[in-house]
Amino acid sequence: MQAVRIHRFGGPEVMAIEEIDRPTPSANEVLIKVFAASVNPVDAKMREGKYPVVTEKDLPYVLGRDVSGQIAAAGDDVSSFLIGDEVFAFLSPEHGGYEEFVLARADEVAAKPKSLDQVGAAAVPLAGITAWQGLFDHGGLRQGQHVLIHGGAGGVGHFAIQFAKAKGAWVATTVSASEKEFVSDLGADQVIDYKSEKFEDVIEPVDLVFDLIAGETQERGFNVVKPGGALISTLQEPDKARAAELSIRVGRYTAQPNGAQLREIAELIDQGKVKVVIASTFELNEAAEAQAALNERHIRGKVVLKVVN
Repeated sequence: MQAVRIHRFGGPEVMAIEEIDRPTPSANEVLIKVFAASVNPVDAKMREGKYPVVTEKDLPYVLGRDVSGQIAAAGDDVSSFLIGDEVFAFLSPEHGGYEEFVLARADEVAAKPKSLDQVGAAAVPLAGITAWQGLFDHGGLRQGQHVLIHGGAGGVGHFAIQFAKAKGAWVATTVSASEKEFVSDLGADQVIDYKSEKFEDVIEPVDLVFDLIAGETQERGFNVVKPGGALISTLQEPDKARAAELSIRVGRYTAQPNGAQLREIAELIDQGKVKVVIASTFELNEAAEAQAALNERHIRGKVVLKVVN
């Protein structure tokens, strides 16, 4: 089978399409025939050697963390899927999605949303679970609460807006002026142009700041969290001493594969409460171009590789 692998860390030039052996699932694994694979910022970090889970001892390494496709084989202990089932999955780091067949633990996998094609389904798992776990598992967001999402137009952000609204929260988000209509259409209640407005001057205190930007934006986020609220980041550990002074919770997290949460997300998608936005698609042999597309300013939604046409 074909796979996009790296043999050393570096720039896009280290990625190469190679022929490798098709793997065989162990007792608790399934083999997925990959139709599409999502492209995420973490893929570039892995390629550059800046993601500590992947080290030189793991090379050569197949990139990619989430896929959609069909079950091609299943281990002896797997009873939840049949050959041919359409599925999507957020993969553990030991397996990469930029390939024609990939192994996944059965508990990482869920039935693909019926309302999405394979490209749309591939766009969901990593970004969707990152948004879900940040808002609900770490942020504790509940119905009726207020949340500020920094970077609401991106892959994680556009899901976060919709998940929060689906759970009955009030949502504010910071974006550029060109993205205001986009996030309003996703359901954002207050849209703040971060270039022309300081969010702390125009927003009432919130129960949760969901930080997808880090840096100075995160620091200013402390100014708008209610006592007892939370500031949660995917990128940078917030200042715990300052949090203690303000009586708020803070944390940085790394999303973990979770098939049960994927099933909940799929249900919201099939109910029409969440839509998936694809910014662009590429072929498997264009993986370098796909990663470069993530660096374009103000990308809306997700970038996806089409593995099977």
